[in-house]
Amino acid sequence: MFPPHMHRFVFAFFMSLWLCFLMTGIVTLLNTGIDADYPLRWANAFMVSWPIGYSLVVLSAGKVGKITARLVRQPA
Repeated sequence: MFPPHMHRFVFAFFMSLWLCFLMTGIVTLLNTGIDADYPLRWANAFMVSWPIGYSLVVLSAGKVGKITARLVRQPA
């Protein structure tokens, strides 16, 4: 489907989509509770946060990967 060099962007797409979906839902619930307008508030929060989350994952993935590699021992 996608060439190997696109792995980073496809991974960032799905990871940011999933995390922003869950986090905005939980934070919206905690901050405002559930009522008839909850789905709309959640959708608005998600639409603002997801592009930001995607951009941050793409931009920081390399640095975070390097930090992780330093912290995790490689198999012998």
